Amino acid sequence: MKLTTLCYIENDRGEYLMLHRTKKQNDLNAGKWIGVGGKFEADETPEECLLREVYEETGLTLTHYRFRGIVTFLSNEWEGEYMHLFTADKYEGTLCDCNEGELAWMPKKDVLKLNLWEGDHIFLRELLENDRFFSLKLSYTGDVLTDSSFIRY
Repeated sequence: MKLTTLCYIENDRGEYLMLHRTKKQNDLNAGKWIGVGGKFEADETPEECLLREVYEETGLTLTHYRFRGIVTFLSNEWEGEYMHLFTADKYEGTLCDCNEGELAWMPKKDVLKLNLWEGDHIFLRELLENDRFFSLKLSYTGDVLTDSSFIRY
C-alpha cells in the first residue's frame, strides 16, 4: 500500500484550489480534478509530506491546516493506497504553475460538479458538510466505484 497526502486549500472567498490533471504522462488521474498532494518520501510524516507536496505543486507554504481523514483505496488494477486527507485555510506565497496540470480556484459549491472520481464525491461532501475526522474505504473495479464504507469519529 502506498502512502499519500491530499489537501484542499481554501481561500477567503470560499473557494478550493483544485488541480486539473492534464500534464503528467501515464497519469491515473488524467482529466480528473483533485486537490494537491502526492506520495510520501522515505521517513516523512503525513504533515511533512503535505507541506512538501503543496509547496512543490503550488508554490504555497501552508500556515494553518487540519488532518481531516484517512481514505483507503483498493482496486483490481492499481496498487492500494492510504491517503491522508487535509484541508488548509491559511497560506503564504504566490501560486505558481504546476507540472501536473492546471491549478484553479473553484467555488466550494461547484466542486462536486467537476470531473471527479466517484469516491471523491463522498469525501468532498464530508469535508463540505461535517467537521469530524473520518475513515473512508473505497473499492474500485477499473474506474467504477464498487463499494464504500465510512466511519466518523
